[in-house]
Amino acid sequence: MTEAVALASRTRVEDAILASFAAAERRETPYVNWRVGNVLPEETAKALAQLPFAAVDVHGVSGKRELHNDQRSYFAGEVLDAYPAAREVAEAFQSRRVIEAITANTGAKLEGCYLRVEYAVDVSGFWLQPHTDLGVKTYTMLYYLGDEGQADLGTDLYADHETWAERAPFTWNTAFIFVPSDNTWHGFEPRKIKTPRRSVIINYVTDEWRAREQLAFPNDPIRL
Repeated sequence: MTEAVALASRTRVEDAILASFAAAERRETPYVNWRVGNVLPEETAKALAQLPFAAVDVHGVSGKRELHNDQRSYFAGEVLDAYPAAREVAEAFQSRRVIEAITANTGAKLEGCYLRVEYAVDVSGFWLQPHTDLGVKTYTMLYYLGDEGQADLGTDLYADHETWAERAPFTWNTAFIFVPSDNTWHGFEPRKIKTPRRSVIINYVTDEWRAREQLAFPNDPIRL
């Protein structure tokens, strides 16, 4: 891929993200969150869905993703060199245009933070206990590559740590967004996953994040 072609592709990805943000649906309950659609160009979404990352084998143990850190995949290091779609997405979310849109639309504090993008492939046996992401994460975007028949596999939202409120639809090329706070309870209730559940978890994290190998650009903090 020539530099000119790569630049044009990155610009298309940024344009799609910005258009999805502009059309975002803001919801106030159970806490402020945003739902966005057509997040990425169709060819980029399809390329992400075909990435050859293996599903996490939970060995009957789940509830927290960190229980299986040795099997997790990130858009970082060699992955960015091996898969153009991963690099396009990472560079788009590192770009000034997208960063400024995120801060303007959500109020997220991203100055000095680092981009962390995880690619998740979940299968039956996976579940997540309610948690808030509050701490070193300053922005969370859960991007869904939902396939046909997977609409019920979206993120579960809670009014508090034990009161279920609703479920975001797990549909193709959509995302669920929130700015972590002490009430942004979310998780994944145990249920059958007939075919692999593919998603991309986009976070910005503070300099306190210790696992630098997970960061897309560990030497390039966000500057506004």
